[in-house]
Amino acid sequence: MTKGFFNVPTPVNEPVKNYSPGSPERSYLKEAISVAYSQQADIPMYIGGEEVRTGNKLAIRPPHNHQFVLGHFHQGDKTHVKQAIDAALAAKAGWENLAWEQRAAIFLKAADLIAGPYRYKLNAATMLGQSKNAYQAEIDSACELIDFLRFNVKYMTDIYAQQPVSSKGTWNRLEQRPLEGFIFALTPFNFTAIAGNLPTAPALMGNVVVWKPANTQVYAASVIMEVLKEAGLPDGVINLIYVSGPDAGEIIFQHPDFAGIHFTGSTAVFQNIWKTIGNSIHKYKTYPRIVGETGGKDYIFVHGSANLKVANTALVRGAFEYQGQKCSAASRAYVAKSIWPELKKLLVCDLASLKVGPVEDFRNFINAVIDEKSFDKLAAAIDQAKADPGVEIIAGGKYDKSKGYFIDPTILVTQDPSSVTMCEEIFGPVLTLYVYDDEKLDETIELLDKTSIYALTGAIIASDRYVIEKLTTALRNSAGNFYINDKCTGAVVGQQPFGGARGSGTNDKAGSMINLLRWVSPRTIKETLDPATDYRYSFHEDD
Repeated sequence: MTKGFFNVPTPVNEPVKNYSPGSPERSYLKEAISVAYSQQADIPMYIGGEEVRTGNKLAIRPPHNHQFVLGHFHQGDKTHVKQAIDAALAAKAGWENLAWEQRAAIFLKAADLIAGPYRYKLNAATMLGQSKNAYQAEIDSACELIDFLRFNVKYMTDIYAQQPVSSKGTWNRLEQRPLEGFIFALTPFNFTAIAGNLPTAPALMGNVVVWKPANTQVYAASVIMEVLKEAGLPDGVINLIYVSGPDAGEIIFQHPDFAGIHFTGSTAVFQNIWKTIGNSIHKYKTYPRIVGETGGKDYIFVHGSANLKVANTALVRGAFEYQGQKCSAASRAYVAKSIWPELKKLLVCDLASLKVGPVEDFRNFINAVIDEKSFDKLAAAIDQAKADPGVEIIAGGKYDKSKGYFIDPTILVTQDPSSVTMCEEIFGPVLTLYVYDDEKLDETIELLDKTSIYALTGAIIASDRYVIEKLTTALRNSAGNFYINDKCTGAVVGQQPFGGARGSGTNDKAGSMINLLRWVSPRTIKETLDPATDYRYSFHEDD
């Protein structure tokens, strides 16, 4: 294999459009939003080469305007899960035997389609279906998904180029085979890019996929499928179904050809899936690959040497962008007592300036949480905090679901560093903050490390280099993505591969070669060019 054989364009991160007033992209996006509102989408499942409409239609409603119906999607049942598996397995031989360049071309074209003609349609679907503002949609459904597709092609070629040494008279090769069977991609509501990456990453490596998105992300998922079909993805390679979790699990995890799951979602669901797979392990042709990114109780630790404006910005952006519904969002903070009075003033001032409302008004920083279930859970947590004499609400605390599921960005200051909102994942615009004594730094570091079962993201804000080194070392197992003098969100493909350990997942680093290696099964091939013709070795000969 020559070096040139693996030459592909070196990917660069997709530039972010700013959607400032008067910009062309602002006009294009507003037009796409208007079109989406007027269309009344009728969204089928995609199984094999068929658009499947069951007639059992569920409404899609913007979380920020839940009285309006954007359209409907057709819900399936267990029979459609079986059909999707059969379609995937029927497509398997042709897809895995297709030259890697041909597979790469499809996903590179998909990236260009999203960067070009589909950018505003996909962003609008994400904004309306998942209540993301224009900037949050842009960095997610456009830039990050484009980056996943382009960087994964580069990582694939790097994997294939890794070949063993050959000694004289032999030729050693490493073949990276797709897994035997099909992959199940189970994707979340909060990131369109994740919903796109989880099925396409295994498919790029030659696997076939059954993809089930969250119901609250179906609108944008259907646009991704539209892009993939236009890019030339063959029928049956990725099959998009809308079924209940129990219906999908009952069929998929009992199937002998189940070869792996690519998952992002809650820790409880992932642990239950792992148990189910374990109990059925004797039924499978091969040991399934279990790859998952789950919950987080992500932190920001503010040292007494911190720059106050840096700390304030990291807390506001890290906790409240996309309503705190990022897996990486800051939901607990530890602030040194010596700087708390001044930092508190900055936080209260900034939170008072945050505008809350629908995504169509680009001035709104905060939009709605995803659905009523989430809203009710967050409202209950806020009410519980209001009734707790050990908690002070310094900002927010209001909520209203009369028109949309709006929760004001809320900061709780607790006297108990082991309180419920410091330990358990809430997944919304609620930040719990604990003020620690400066002289108890070591004790607080240990407290932080042991408080939560999760280890997804974390950030430290400090100017003292000795302290930075101390925290970086002491907290090495507390977060898979660790940030110094920055917020704990915003991982960029190719720059900060994403994933955590402990209760936060298998840490297989989406957006890196590490993840793609999970979707292949290597075969070592040795070819002897001048094979032996006599069993005897020279040491048998007489002196």
